[in-house]
Amino acid sequence: MRVSKFPLVFGFPLILGACATAVPGIYTEPKAGFANISSQVTPALGKRTAFAETQAENEALKKQVHAMVHRKTISADTAVQVALLNNKGLQASYANVGLSAAEAWQQSMPENPIVSIGILGIGAPELGAYRAIEGLIRSNVLDATTRKQRTAIADANFRQAQLSAVNDTLALANQTRKAWVDAVAAFEAVSYLRRAKATSDAGSELAMRLGETGALNTAGQAREQAFNAELAGQLAQARLNATRSKEQLTRLMGLWGTEVDYYVPDALPALPRSVGRVTDIEAKALRNRVDLRVAKLGLEAQAKAFGLTDQTRIISDLEFIAGFEAEREIEDGETETVTTPQVEVEFAIPIYDTGKARMRKAELSYLQAANVLAERAVNVRSEARGAEASYHAAYKIARHYRDVLVPLRTTVEEEGLLSYNGMITNTFELLTDVREKLGASLEAANAKREFYMAQADLTAAIYGGGEGGGGAGGEGATLAAGGGAGH
Repeated sequence: MRVSKFPLVFGFPLILGACATAVPGIYTEPKAGFANISSQVTPALGKRTAFAETQAENEALKKQVHAMVHRKTISADTAVQVALLNNKGLQASYANVGLSAAEAWQQSMPENPIVSIGILGIGAPELGAYRAIEGLIRSNVLDATTRKQRTAIADANFRQAQLSAVNDTLALANQTRKAWVDAVAAFEAVSYLRRAKATSDAGSELAMRLGETGALNTAGQAREQAFNAELAGQLAQARLNATRSKEQLTRLMGLWGTEVDYYVPDALPALPRSVGRVTDIEAKALRNRVDLRVAKLGLEAQAKAFGLTDQTRIISDLEFIAGFEAEREIEDGETETVTTPQVEVEFAIPIYDTGKARMRKAELSYLQAANVLAERAVNVRSEARGAEASYHAAYKIARHYRDVLVPLRTTVEEEGLLSYNGMITNTFELLTDVREKLGASLEAANAKREFYMAQADLTAAIYGGGEGGGGAGGEGATLAAGGGAGH
């Protein structure tokens, strides 16, 4: 072989590795993918989110959060905005988008060639330092031929990571809003129970004094005192629930230190005058649900991975090696160097592993992703219907308590007061009427809480970020059952 062909042979692996497309700029941006996340979150929530990568950005967000919460009574919207800016778990989700962008960036670049240099015959007495030098450059052929498919898979994963981050943002907003509702409702329950306890204290004191005069038997005194003791326990439990609910809200907002010095209102907002029907809620949910789009991208990624597996089923590793060997020889008393080009091809022989197992895994992975998507579509429809039904039912129940039960209990209390002033009824009957009115008010507050919980679930059922159900939250506080002391 002529020496003039040597540079071509030696440079072939470099030419092979250089056959790469340009790296898209969306992968190399400092905050890759975040602009897309923000553009989807803002219309759905009406709030902005931020991704802080530097100390300066973190300090700026910290100042904003401090101005919004420190020693202030916060609304639900403020709580959601603080969580979107300050929750570190959400920041980790945004960082994961950057990781997937870096992976796509990595896959779009060719694999670095491997160079090896060997010195043979070291210390040969007749030649001095060495006898031969061998140089090789190794390039992975499959890396070049499958780069397009691998980049497509990484790009699908990148887009999937963005949508997952959007869903995490919606989920955090939904959890924060519900936590705010829960905290405010808990403090409202404490307010009603405190008033009921004051009434019970008066009844217990009266029963004790009547017992001292012999006007009330021991059973009547014990009944009134037992009711008072039970109510004291309920009030203590309600205060504990309020503290826990506020701490849950604090965690979701990512607050600590002096920032936990904030307040929530003493009562939930009044019910709206009316609530309208959501037209075509199933279609809206199918069109807007982020988790459904994540499942679709998962299926797309599995389809691309299946194609790559099929392409590399027989030959899973193919490397091209080119190089030279420069050997020194002594001939007629003179040292001559003979350079010989070398070309090698390395590949795995599919004797035992023919790729059938990998193809089977790829087929089942695709089937799994398809079934996950189908299940998600069915669940999205059901969750949307259930959330709308719960929303309207919760509104009707809350209005029933507000417009029917509470006014009736108020009338009973007012008429009882008139009868008491006319000396027709006794004090214990009046106190019983007051307790029952407070109990009805507490039930109305619990129903109002369930409505606002259902409202948050309805938004999540349309856009995503919910917990996969149409039900409302847990049970609210109730007043102890007491029947008056009697005579």
